[in-house]
Amino acid sequence: MRADVTIYFIRHGETDWNAEARYQGQADVPMNETGRRQARRNGEILRQLLPEIAKADFVASPLARARETMRIVRDTLGLDPDAFHIDERLKEAHYGDWQGTLLADLPRVDAAGIEARTRDPFRWRPQGGESYEDLTARTLPWLSAIARDTVVVSHGGVSRVLRGHILGLDVATVPRLEVPQDRVLVLRRDRITWL
Repeated sequence: MRADVTIYFIRHGETDWNAEARYQGQADVPMNETGRRQARRNGEILRQLLPEIAKADFVASPLARARETMRIVRDTLGLDPDAFHIDERLKEAHYGDWQGTLLADLPRVDAAGIEARTRDPFRWRPQGGESYEDLTARTLPWLSAIARDTVVVSHGGVSRVLRGHILGLDVATVPRLEVPQDRVLVLRRDRITWL
């Protein structure tokens, strides 16, 4: 990412699985009505940055909740809802055997996994899934290729690893970074702010 580039990062709107505290990962769960309102709100925030924001690149994760969020954001901006790119590297981390499991059920379902994750939350990998370290390795090549201002719709894990890298954070803190769905994260080399 060049020093003069700004990334406007939007986490996809809420899904029923988010509301239930159920691990989604790469399960293709649709947004709910709360998520659609969040997407419109984020589009309204970006609309204050027109006409400059219209010149940005627009890219989304291929998962349906991210694509729908991007369409709503672009429609709110008065732009063609479908005129954006998809990048596979922006998918959420795969939660493997944990996908579809309620957070409250994990102590019963995988107590050993919880213990291992507590010891090393950045490098821990669920059975059949990805760690934050794996997610970082997947997303950093995308970040290094960014050449102009970009509006991104992706996922909580991607937001965390990008911020961790840009800010040079200790990796143990990365999995605990907040990931709201109703705010726009503005990423620059010299600072990170929320809109």
